[in-house]
Amino acid sequence: MSSPASPAGGPASPHSPAGPPAPPAQPPHTGGFRTALGGLTTRGRSFVAAGVAAAICAYVLGQPDLLRVGLLLAVLPLVCVAVLYRTRYRVAGSRRLSPSRVPAMSEARVHLRVDNVSRIPTGLLMLQDRVPYVLGPRPRFVLDRVEPGGHREVSYRVRSDLRGRYPLGPLQLRLSDPFGMCELTRSFSAYDTLTVVPKVEPLPQVRLAGEANGYGESRTRALAFAGEDDVIPRGYRHGDDLRRVHWRSTAKYGELMVRREEQPHRARCTVLLDTRNWAYFGSGPDSAFEWAVSAAASVSTHMLERGYAVRLLTDTGTSVPGPEGTAGFAGDSSDMAGVLLDTLAVVGHSEGRSLSAAYEALRTASEGLIVAFLGDMDEEHATSVARLRQRAGGAVAFVLDSDDWVATDATGRLVPVGDAGGPPETPEGTRRAVRMLREAGWTVVEVRAGDALPEMWQQADRYRSREESQDSAGPQHEAGATR
Repeated sequence: MSSPASPAGGPASPHSPAGPPAPPAQPPHTGGFRTALGGLTTRGRSFVAAGVAAAICAYVLGQPDLLRVGLLLAVLPLVCVAVLYRTRYRVAGSRRLSPSRVPAMSEARVHLRVDNVSRIPTGLLMLQDRVPYVLGPRPRFVLDRVEPGGHREVSYRVRSDLRGRYPLGPLQLRLSDPFGMCELTRSFSAYDTLTVVPKVEPLPQVRLAGEANGYGESRTRALAFAGEDDVIPRGYRHGDDLRRVHWRSTAKYGELMVRREEQPHRARCTVLLDTRNWAYFGSGPDSAFEWAVSAAASVSTHMLERGYAVRLLTDTGTSVPGPEGTAGFAGDSSDMAGVLLDTLAVVGHSEGRSLSAAYEALRTASEGLIVAFLGDMDEEHATSVARLRQRAGGAVAFVLDSDDWVATDATGRLVPVGDAGGPPETPEGTRRAVRMLREAGWTVVEVRAGDALPEMWQQADRYRSREESQDSAGPQHEAGATR
């Protein structure tokens, strides 16, 4: 999408359609011509000084020819300033970002276009686009003169290892006249936003997602019982197809009602992300928290691709999509993956120390599968998480010990655990929390630095299969003992 840059002081158009921009409106001349005189270059100032000196000498010596030369030297820079001052607002600039959403550690390309909509050619142009330093150095381009009605296009690349939303702009344009007498700077007010989302890893198809319907409901059974067109009337809205008017309901309620198709029951998955600040140690793209965010993005995308209704939930009780959706879950919108990724692009640490808000958000809902990514926990936090198992058909927890991501070397500096001589032992508090979750029926996978999510995903499937085998073997053993 192109974002034509509007002049400073004029209306910005950050979402204008692509294509050559229309001639910009004349902005207010802040400071007037006197301010433009400050753009005189050394050459221009020298010409003015030489012209004034020649005029004084001509007056003293009585040389009219020298006076003409002095006037020419003095007036030429002023004419250049006047022409450049009037034509600088006839140069339009636009920016196009492709793509506007990229995964971390991936590149995007920014295309800049300058159009000369005046009747005279421009002089030398210098473009500078202001970008955050995390995306790379600020790009500068020098362009030759642009003919009347012509344009020039340049591009540059941006890249970030850190997720987030980064503004691009404003675009600054420095113009000079063909004689090099004056340089004026023009700033455009339009911005674009580059969204760097967490890196999404493809996950293998595993069996643990079969619990996503919850409470033993079969998805096949749900689809069989649901009609192809479960009719629920609602009020008519502008643009509704008149063929869907439900006349019986219209007569009953006294207003125009239309049929609304109710989608059959969909399998559900809640992705719980622990964002507590004290639960993670360290920062940067290789930290435990960033691993958890990327994993939550990967699981959410994977489950959406498999046709599940997915909700992202944090320890603060924040839910995406919000409660206005069907039980807070994502519907059939193809943009839901983008909404979840955009949310995870800017998610940060919370200041809370409890997971009770997440429990309150789940305790009144009928959940399917819960996939949780948890940081450091003690017994109190483990108790809150363990109670969530009662509201789910299946529950998988990936527990990250942040101390395993960073350690202290001999000099006392924080270094990646691989540079500190091996991973430290899991603290006793984390071991007790993991044991409590398993006793409550959670499938728990402990994640260490360097572990890949696809392997951990398959490991969770193996753990779940083993637990089911043990559960089925227990009743058989008891029946044999009874005989």
